[in-house]
Amino acid sequence: MEIRIEKTQHPKKRPSDDEILNIPFGKVFSDHMFMMDYKEGKGWHNARIVPYGPLSLEPSACCLHYGQLIFEGLKAYKTADGSIVMFRPDQNMARMNNSCDRMCIPQIDEKEVTKAIAKLVEIEEAWVPSAPSTSLYIRPFILADEAFLGIHPSGSFLFVVILSPVGPYYKGGLEPVKIYVETNYARAVKGGTGFAKCAGNYAGSLKSQAEAEEKGYSQVLWLDGTERKYIEEVGAMNVFFVIDDTVVTPELNGSILSGITRKSVIEVVKSWNMPISERRISIDDLICAYESGKLREVFGAGTAAVISPIGELKYKDTVMSINGGKIGQISQRLYDEITGIQTCTREDKFGWIYKVK
Repeated sequence: MEIRIEKTQHPKKRPSDDEILNIPFGKVFSDHMFMMDYKEGKGWHNARIVPYGPLSLEPSACCLHYGQLIFEGLKAYKTADGSIVMFRPDQNMARMNNSCDRMCIPQIDEKEVTKAIAKLVEIEEAWVPSAPSTSLYIRPFILADEAFLGIHPSGSFLFVVILSPVGPYYKGGLEPVKIYVETNYARAVKGGTGFAKCAGNYAGSLKSQAEAEEKGYSQVLWLDGTERKYIEEVGAMNVFFVIDDTVVTPELNGSILSGITRKSVIEVVKSWNMPISERRISIDDLICAYESGKLREVFGAGTAAVISPIGELKYKDTVMSINGGKIGQISQRLYDEITGIQTCTREDKFGWIYKVK
């Protein structure tokens, strides 16, 4: 892929690492972005790195009316020796193509796009923070930009990558969060778009998220959209439970996002020779495990937070206090292991690290 590079003539002041720790997640963006166009009959073309700025779209652009838009999220890290690395970008690109397939968007060349993202991160090296709990968040997305009003796939698309230096997703860091189990609204159903990382999935969750926040909860735990019985995922994370000595997570069923951190947790736990189970688990099963004293830990896993311990779950009138509201041993161990691999302070036994520079 040939990439045209146009450097900004007006670089922004980069926040200090201390400032980044106190800026809300995803509010500050670097100087440049990657862009690439798609036209039917021509394919992906015109790859370029240009100054960060507004996009030009027709008011009738397909994405604005029919939601044909997908995205990804991954991170780059600065290591102790000054190198810059990304964590499992191949998995993000593979998942992006799965989303493309579901949303009638043309496939990307996963290896070439990974190289293009690495080039953008290299150009923005100064924007990669180095303080503990900081990283450079990478947001690739594809939007349908053909101008028409009608229900059919677009014939043209815009691929964009923007970068944001970030601190921890939750201000409390590894402090356990409170999660509200949703019973009124549904996030996804089998046959829908739940497994794809498309914009509509998240727009449909906002009402529930707002109501949960009004009640003092950080996020929503979704149940299946058919029976409202089986646990699926948290709004921005996959979810795990430690029941007795087994780590349990809902199996992928077509309505749950296949998280990269989820996959990493499973592979790490297996490498520790700890029992792990991917299966259907109902909210009633979970309450039973809690009431019998078998529910030891609950945590979320996702790119933004990595590992997020959950200290309280509320389902209807039942409030479950997990591990005394403190982070559990397995949650802490997983956080230390995965973030250690990401920042190259621990051995990468899995081959997950992609060196940018």
